[in-house]
Amino acid sequence: MIEEYTEAWNELTAPGAQFAMSEIDVRGVPIRVFDAAPPSMRFVWELAAGYGDRDYVVYEDERYTYAEADAIIRALAAHLVDVHGVGHGDRVAVSMRNYAEWVFSYWAIVSIGAACVGMNAWWTSDETKYGLSDSRPKVLICDGERVERVAPILDDLRNGDDGQPLHIITVRYDGDLPDGATRWNDVIDPATAPATLPPADIDPDDDACIFYTSGTTGFPKGAQLTHRGSVHNLLDLAFMAAVGASAAAKAGAESGMPDLSGEGDEKQNVFMAPTPLFHVTANNCLLHPATISGARIVLTYKWDAGRALELIEREGVTNFSGVPTMSREMLMHPDWETRDTSSVVGMGGGGAPLQPDLVAKIDKSLAGGAPSTGYGLTETHGIATANSGALYTSKPSSCGRIVPVLDHKLIDDAGNEVSGDGARGELCVRGSVVIKGYLNRPEATAEAIEDGWFRTGDIAEVDADGFVYIVDRAKDMVLRGGENVYCSEVEAAVYEHPDVAEAAVFGVPDDRLGEIVGVAIVRAPDATLDDEGLRGFLDGKLAKFKIPERIWFLDEALPRNASGKFLKRELRETLVG
Repeated sequence: MIEEYTEAWNELTAPGAQFAMSEIDVRGVPIRVFDAAPPSMRFVWELAAGYGDRDYVVYEDERYTYAEADAIIRALAAHLVDVHGVGHGDRVAVSMRNYAEWVFSYWAIVSIGAACVGMNAWWTSDETKYGLSDSRPKVLICDGERVERVAPILDDLRNGDDGQPLHIITVRYDGDLPDGATRWNDVIDPATAPATLPPADIDPDDDACIFYTSGTTGFPKGAQLTHRGSVHNLLDLAFMAAVGASAAAKAGAESGMPDLSGEGDEKQNVFMAPTPLFHVTANNCLLHPATISGARIVLTYKWDAGRALELIEREGVTNFSGVPTMSREMLMHPDWETRDTSSVVGMGGGGAPLQPDLVAKIDKSLAGGAPSTGYGLTETHGIATANSGALYTSKPSSCGRIVPVLDHKLIDDAGNEVSGDGARGELCVRGSVVIKGYLNRPEATAEAIEDGWFRTGDIAEVDADGFVYIVDRAKDMVLRGGENVYCSEVEAAVYEHPDVAEAAVFGVPDDRLGEIVGVAIVRAPDATLDDEGLRGFLDGKLAKFKIPERIWFLDEALPRNASGKFLKRELRETLVG
């Protein structure tokens, strides 16, 4: 299969072929770009609007066609421009569950040359305040749950030293409106939408989106995702699907990847997006390819394996992509045997590694499909690698080959490049899908990206076939069910409690979520802090997924190295085993 895969790769990237590439210079860095790349994400939506009466967004029992979505998007885009003066280089924040309005807001914002600030919907009021203060959007579009969290901080946001005239458009909210707020249905009328989107002059290196990642210093960092990066992640996805399908056809196997050609209503793919749209996993790696290929995307209010199976049967879902625990929960659900899942040709996801046993279980359970995965980060706009089908089952521990527009290297602790059989080092990547930087964080940008090379923080090996294996993590981070939790952020909050003398946060293996957050604490003399007291103290300071689920109170000082740093690996081995 490797031979067929390499042959297909070379055919698709040959000069004049569908995925031919050229090298250009961007901000002093040489990068590869696809010759046929659209100029912006606005152009992507304008192409997709042509799918007309095809179903586009399904949210629970609601359904919108491409034409209906286009009218809503044009109406919202005009409202943002004409009423709120949003234009090129401005920002509009979106904070809500996976409602259809998230999708419409995203396309309207990027199509007028503004940047969509994807707010983590699970943030507390304080975390939300930080994100809004940092990104300074002109408008916030949010649902009722988020209105309740934003209302108490509005005066501070609007009247502080860096006050902003933040207007709010509420979605699916019937409560009392705060000052300076309107309701979506009162201001967005698709029946009176202009015939075209407002004019916009968009450069490929303009910000399309700001997605926040947990920060190593206790504050999230706003990753600046550009139009060029978003377009090239979309084309990387299309390429990896095409090369997998071509190789599978040559070898007579299942590819496990969707057909993104968008040809013919009878071939419409149906993607299910069970993870939040404020992450690249759902937005860039599901919404974008679904849109450009004329597919249907199925959204849900919250994750529920039984409901997901019901919708897979009802909608004929072809590709399911979430975090690994979601696939495992569906396979273990009693309804798996009674629901019709025969439409599914690809199942897997990203955000965390699929365990090898799960790869085999998916392969065995899908009669006409195959497992698939991808490895990537917010900082790469989505995928950096992909693996699927027969290649995946033959290399179930690998996250796949590096996408064609990325260069890669492995470095040691001193920053020296390492190579050869069995070589391990921190994976670094450079190319058109690496973010521009972190908003308002030049030092963090310089630390993460040097001469165009982004340090992923993951320790990897690369085999003779060019397949990547993630073997460890360099960053002090917990990957909980697809959510990055930086240990220092949790430690900073824990240390605010007066009973805490020492604290070390680390990841604890978990069969369902991959990892959960654990903390070892040494209490101050005569302190009485317990599990319940700590969690109650952290509630409201941290999003719930960051609050430690395993807590150890120790009677002796935490182990340290010669420089005074806590030995977290030793702690984990001692406490967890």
